[in-house]
Amino acid sequence: MTQRETGSRAERLACSFLQQRGLRLLTRNFHCRGGEIDLVMRHRDALVFVEVRYRRRSDYGSAAETVARRKQVRIIRCAQYYMHRHHAWNVAARFDVVCIDGEANAPEIHWLQDAFRLDG
Repeated sequence: MTQRETGSRAERLACSFLQQRGLRLLTRNFHCRGGEIDLVMRHRDALVFVEVRYRRRSDYGSAAETVARRKQVRIIRCAQYYMHRHHAWNVAARFDVVCIDGEANAPEIHWLQDAFRLDG
């Protein structure tokens, strides 16, 4: 399986996981000049920008540890563009991370709600 196929599989798994918990998918892989957001979802009255991270092994850290500040800034900028493009400035926004660790046949999924914020 290629890295892209593995990433797509992880995003589908994360999306299904979140939908089972009441979130509604708005778009996948939203691209802008500064980056990409894996999943844009709606949870109650909030837009949720979701970063999906997968790690088969934790030799170099867990999936959660791979969302460094630089990556957060890129996601935030892309989310701001999404909100501008969809006229959603008056909507609450949240940044979540779904971490998938372990082998594909028995993954551990962790949902970090409000994992980071616009202001820092």
